[in-house]
Amino acid sequence: MKADLKKELASYRARKGVVEEVDLPPRRYLMVDGSGDPNTAPAYAAALAAIYPVAYRLKFAAKAAGRDYVVPPLEALWWADDMDAFTRRRDKDAWRWTVMLLVPDWVDDATVAAELVDPVRLETLTEGRCVQTLHVGPYDAEGPTIEALHAGRTLTGRHHEVYLNDALRTAPERLRTILRQPVSD
Repeated sequence: MKADLKKELASYRARKGVVEEVDLPPRRYLMVDGSGDPNTAPAYAAALAAIYPVAYRLKFAAKAAGRDYVVPPLEALWWADDMDAFTRRRDKDAWRWTVMLLVPDWVDDATVAAELVDPVRLETLTEGRCVQTLHVGPYDAEGPTIEALHAGRTLTGRHHEVYLNDALRTAPERLRTILRQPVSD
Protein backbone atom coordinates (compact mmCIF):
# COMPACT_ATOMS: atom_id res chain seq x y z
CA MET A 1 0.00 0.00 0.00
CA LYS A 2 1.30 3.45 -0.95
CA ALA A 3 1.57 6.15 1.69
CA ASP A 4 0.03 9.44 0.56
CA LEU A 5 1.40 12.29 2.68
CA LYS A 6 -1.05 14.74 1.13
CA LYS A 7 -3.83 12.75 2.80
CA GLU A 8 -1.92 11.92 6.00
CA LEU A 9 -0.36 15.23 7.05
CA ALA A 10 -2.59 17.97 8.50
CA SER A 11 -0.35 20.61 6.94
CA TYR A 12 -1.77 19.61 3.53
CA ARG A 13 -5.30 20.59 4.61
CA ALA A 14 -6.69 24.11 4.61
CA ARG A 15 -10.09 25.73 4.12
CA LYS A 16 -10.97 28.47 1.67
CA GLY A 17 -11.71 31.78 3.38
CA VAL A 18 -10.46 30.57 6.76
CA VAL A 19 -7.05 31.58 8.10
CA GLU A 20 -5.89 28.85 10.45
CA GLU A 21 -2.85 28.64 12.67
CA VAL A 22 -0.67 25.53 12.35
CA ASP A 23 2.51 24.52 14.14
CA LEU A 24 4.77 22.64 11.76
CA PRO A 25 7.64 20.36 12.72
CA PRO A 26 10.93 20.54 10.82
CA ARG A 27 10.61 18.71 7.50
CA ARG A 28 13.14 17.62 4.87
CA TYR A 29 12.70 18.78 1.30
CA LEU A 30 14.40 18.47 -2.02
CA MET A 31 15.01 22.10 -3.04
CA VAL A 32 16.11 24.17 -6.02
CA ASP A 33 16.52 27.98 -5.89
CA GLY A 34 15.93 30.55 -8.58
CA SER A 35 14.53 33.94 -9.46
CA GLY A 36 12.27 35.64 -11.95
CA ASP A 37 8.82 35.13 -13.40
CA PRO A 38 7.87 31.45 -13.05
CA ASN A 39 5.83 31.70 -16.27
CA THR A 40 8.70 32.92 -18.44
CA ALA A 41 12.02 32.42 -16.59
CA PRO A 42 13.86 29.41 -18.03
CA ALA A 43 15.29 28.82 -14.55
CA TYR A 44 11.86 27.85 -13.18
CA ALA A 45 11.25 25.20 -15.83
CA ALA A 46 14.83 23.96 -15.34
CA ALA A 47 14.27 23.70 -11.58
CA LEU A 48 11.19 21.53 -12.10
CA ALA A 49 13.03 19.43 -14.69
CA ALA A 50 15.81 18.83 -12.14
CA ILE A 51 13.76 18.17 -8.99
CA TYR A 52 11.14 15.72 -10.24
CA PRO A 53 13.53 13.01 -11.51
CA VAL A 54 15.30 13.03 -8.13
CA ALA A 55 11.95 12.74 -6.32
CA TYR A 56 10.90 9.78 -8.46
CA ARG A 57 14.25 8.02 -8.02
CA LEU A 58 13.79 8.38 -4.23
CA LYS A 59 10.25 7.00 -4.51
CA PHE A 60 11.48 3.95 -6.42
CA ALA A 61 14.39 3.42 -3.99
CA ALA A 62 11.91 3.51 -1.08
CA LYS A 63 9.60 1.10 -2.90
CA ALA A 64 12.51 -1.30 -3.48
CA ALA A 65 13.26 -1.09 0.25
CA GLY A 66 9.65 -2.04 1.04
CA ARG A 67 7.82 1.27 1.56
CA ASP A 68 6.10 2.93 -1.39
CA TYR A 69 4.60 6.42 -1.43
CA VAL A 70 2.97 8.97 -3.67
CA VAL A 71 5.35 11.80 -4.55
CA PRO A 72 4.01 14.76 -2.51
CA PRO A 73 2.72 17.91 -4.19
CA LEU A 74 5.02 20.61 -5.45
CA GLU A 75 5.66 23.40 -2.93
CA ALA A 76 7.52 26.69 -3.21
CA LEU A 77 8.86 29.47 -1.06
CA TRP A 78 8.42 32.94 -2.57
CA TRP A 79 9.86 36.33 -1.67
CA ALA A 80 11.16 39.61 -3.04
CA ASP A 81 13.53 42.17 -1.60
CA ASP A 82 10.50 44.49 -1.55
CA MET A 83 7.50 42.33 -0.55
CA ASP A 84 5.20 44.86 -2.21
CA ALA A 85 6.56 43.51 -5.51
CA PHE A 86 5.17 40.16 -4.43
CA THR A 87 1.81 41.11 -2.90
CA ARG A 88 0.50 44.31 -4.51
CA ARG A 89 2.48 44.99 -7.67
CA ARG A 90 2.93 41.31 -8.57
CA ASP A 91 6.22 42.21 -10.27
CA LYS A 92 7.24 38.65 -11.05
CA ASP A 93 10.61 39.63 -12.50
CA ALA A 94 11.60 40.74 -8.96
CA TRP A 95 10.56 37.46 -7.36
CA ARG A 96 12.89 34.90 -5.85
CA TRP A 97 11.81 31.33 -5.16
CA THR A 98 12.71 27.88 -3.95
CA VAL A 99 10.77 24.95 -5.42
CA MET A 100 10.44 21.99 -3.06
CA LEU A 101 9.24 18.41 -2.78
CA LEU A 102 8.80 16.83 0.65
CA VAL A 103 10.95 13.81 1.48
CA PRO A 104 9.18 11.27 3.75
CA ASP A 105 10.80 10.75 7.15
CA TRP A 106 11.47 7.07 6.46
CA VAL A 107 13.72 7.82 3.45
CA ASP A 108 17.16 8.07 5.04
CA ASP A 109 19.73 10.74 4.26
CA ALA A 110 22.13 8.25 2.66
CA THR A 111 19.47 7.20 0.14
CA VAL A 112 18.74 10.85 -0.64
CA ALA A 113 22.44 11.71 -0.99
CA ALA A 114 22.89 8.87 -3.49
CA GLU A 115 20.22 10.37 -5.76
CA LEU A 116 21.00 14.10 -5.57
CA VAL A 117 22.21 15.91 -8.68
CA ASP A 118 23.12 19.57 -9.03
CA PRO A 119 21.24 21.91 -8.48
CA VAL A 120 18.93 19.79 -6.26
CA ARG A 121 19.79 19.73 -2.57
CA LEU A 122 18.28 18.26 0.59
CA GLU A 123 17.47 20.75 3.31
CA THR A 124 15.43 20.79 6.49
CA LEU A 125 12.83 23.56 6.60
CA THR A 126 11.82 24.71 10.07
CA GLU A 127 8.78 26.97 9.90
CA GLY A 128 7.13 26.42 13.28
CA ARG A 129 4.11 28.63 13.88
CA CYS A 130 2.33 29.53 10.64
CA VAL A 131 -0.98 30.82 9.35
CA GLN A 132 -2.47 29.29 6.24
CA THR A 133 -5.56 29.29 4.06
CA LEU A 134 -6.73 27.71 0.84
CA HIS A 135 -6.82 29.83 -2.31
CA VAL A 136 -9.02 28.54 -5.12
CA GLY A 137 -8.41 30.15 -8.49
CA PRO A 138 -5.62 31.46 -10.68
CA TYR A 139 -2.22 32.10 -9.17
CA ASP A 140 -2.39 35.68 -10.43
CA ALA A 141 -5.44 36.28 -8.22
CA GLU A 142 -3.61 35.33 -4.98
CA GLY A 143 -2.43 38.87 -4.13
CA PRO A 144 -5.40 39.95 -1.95
CA THR A 145 -5.42 36.61 -0.12
CA ILE A 146 -1.68 36.89 0.56
CA GLU A 147 -2.11 40.46 1.83
CA ALA A 148 -4.90 39.31 4.17
CA LEU A 149 -2.72 36.44 5.40
CA HIS A 150 0.14 38.88 6.14
CA ALA A 151 -1.99 41.71 7.60
CA GLY A 152 -1.26 42.58 11.20
CA ARG A 153 1.25 39.77 11.65
CA THR A 154 4.98 39.69 12.20
CA LEU A 155 6.34 37.57 9.36
CA THR A 156 9.24 35.30 10.32
CA GLY A 157 9.89 33.33 7.17
CA ARG A 158 9.16 33.16 3.49
CA HIS A 159 5.73 32.91 1.90
CA HIS A 160 5.04 29.21 1.27
CA GLU A 161 2.68 27.73 -1.30
CA VAL A 162 1.52 24.13 -1.69
CA TYR A 163 0.08 23.25 -5.10
CA LEU A 164 -2.62 20.66 -4.57
CA ASN A 165 -3.25 20.07 -8.26
CA ASP A 166 -1.34 20.21 -11.53
CA ALA A 167 -1.50 23.61 -13.24
CA LEU A 168 -0.98 21.93 -16.62
CA ARG A 169 -4.08 19.76 -16.18
CA THR A 170 -6.39 22.03 -14.17
CA ALA A 171 -8.40 25.04 -15.32
CA PRO A 172 -7.06 28.21 -13.64
CA GLU A 173 -10.34 28.86 -11.81
CA ARG A 174 -10.11 25.38 -10.22
CA LEU A 175 -6.50 25.55 -8.99
CA ARG A 176 -6.21 24.80 -5.27
CA THR A 177 -3.22 26.30 -3.48
CA ILE A 178 -2.45 26.37 0.23
CA LEU A 179 -0.99 29.77 1.08
CA ARG A 180 1.16 29.64 4.23
CA GLN A 181 3.17 32.19 6.15
CA PRO A 182 5.42 31.62 9.18
CA VAL A 183 4.60 34.20 11.87
CA SER A 184 5.60 35.15 15.41
CA ASP A 185 2.26 36.61 16.51
